[in-house]
Amino acid sequence: MFSDENLFNFIIFFILLMSLPTFILAQFFTSPYGKHKRSCNSGTTISPPIVWAFMESPTLWLTFLIFRFGKNNTNPLPYVLISPFIFHYTNRTIIYPLRLYFGSKPISKKSTSHFPLNIAVTGFIYNILNSYIQCRWVSHFADYESNELFWVRFCGGLVVFAGGMVVNVWADGVLLGLKSEGGGYKIPRSGLFEYVSCPNYLGEIVEWLGWALMTWSWAGLAFFVYTCANLVPRAVSNHKWYLEKFGEDYPKNRKAVFPFLY
Repeated sequence: MFSDENLFNFIIFFILLMSLPTFILAQFFTSPYGKHKRSCNSGTTISPPIVWAFMESPTLWLTFLIFRFGKNNTNPLPYVLISPFIFHYTNRTIIYPLRLYFGSKPISKKSTSHFPLNIAVTGFIYNILNSYIQCRWVSHFADYESNELFWVRFCGGLVVFAGGMVVNVWADGVLLGLKSEGGGYKIPRSGLFEYVSCPNYLGEIVEWLGWALMTWSWAGLAFFVYTCANLVPRAVSNHKWYLEKFGEDYPKNRKAVFPFLY
């Protein structure tokens, strides 16, 4: 019989397994949204603010829906542990789309609705799977009674997570600020943008490294590994795009995502 625990373990295995082909495929194909939108794209497209709210929404409603069914739902520690996850996705599902809607100008009239629906649906499905394993681990499978290092791991991971989220939100703000000026894409400046082309991706990678440390679980590790498999190649694609667009004007010392390294 396919039990809840079997489902939980299968999804973790599936996400880890899909990380490698995702990373390999991303070397040859960059999802066609944002900078990489192609004029020849066909199919339904949706406004980016609506897409981000839709795509990320399972991280909130599904988490709240299933959390109360966990065996640890009367223990305060799971609520402490899940709070950074909820905090991140409150920003990503609600605040970021609002900032995107009110604070940016389209680069052209044709780009006001430019996020492919199929990519949004794929992201939605991934967030359902990932939210399920993260929430189910925290609320049900984690053993808080014998976890003597809970506060050490949580506090250490939280420091890493918080640092990553500060970078992620700050970098998003810089990019949104450039969009709000209109006039097309510009070279981002200041802070970590002087070292990498995509500090927003770097920040998110660091966040989920912190989450993996906090949860100390295969679920958290799977999330971190898949985030790297997805975001590192896209950061490289963004870096190449900047170099091609701005040529000699683009700072040659910048890396794609990891300062001084890659």
